Amino acid sequence: MQVLNFYSRIFADQLKRGRKTATIRLGDKSHKYRKNQAVLVTIGYQFSPREKIFDAVIDAVEVKRVRDLSPRDIEHDNPEFRRHDELIHFLEQIYGRTVTQDDIVTVVRFSQIISSPPGYTDARLGIGGAQN
Repeated sequence: MQVLNFYSRIFADQLKRGRKTATIRLGDKSHKYRKNQAVLVTIGYQFSPREKIFDAVIDAVEVKRVRDLSPRDIEHDNPEFRRHDELIHFLEQIYGRTVTQDDIVTVVRFSQIISSPPGYTDARLGIGGAQN
């Protein structure tokens, strides 16, 4: 199974609460992540123990320039950000290099896979009859 790892503990709460539903990675990562792919979402550093947050499915993978990111793209990556300059500063901290509006990024949107009690999904989707 592929791993979608986050280094910062800041994201643990956002992920667990469903507030972070995307990641913006520098460069074209479309060869690495595919729509409908199952991934394990983790937090931790390379060569260290990692915490499993949840299993997820990739909903979309889009490659675009930083300048073409929408405020919604940015917000799904980090609920505290809306503007390009905030995202650029954050990416520069993560990657340790200058990031410009012309840089290519990959937006990976994902959804948590949850285990539901029998009948929960059917009732939630309005499938099946009501019991009297």
